[in-house]
Amino acid sequence: VVSTQSTEAVVSTQSTGCVAVNYNVYNVAKGKSFYGPGGPYEILAGKDGSRMLALMSLDKSDIREGWDDLSDLTPFQRDSLNDWVIKFESRYQKVGKLIKARE
Repeated sequence: VVSTQSTEAVVSTQSTGCVAVNYNVYNVAKGKSFYGPGGPYEILAGKDGSRMLALMSLDKSDIREGWDDLSDLTPFQRDSLNDWVIKFESRYQKVGKLIKARE
């Protein structure tokens, strides 16, 4: 994660309420009723939610461990993900960016 805030603030995503969407990390703390405990999207808290949002799924099996390049998304799924990006950009502060770890 490359952060516009301190790295520690972004890494501790569960407590700060961050969600990554299309490689951007957003502080969703003000949406805690959605992303906090018991919220409908709590599964996304502290995760890269890109694939799940693109697929319109909240199924744990759609979470990818490690880097997800999203290259297998269909055009419809990419459009869906882009719609989510617009929603997140209009509602939440961008606090960082996901980057692929060196192998």
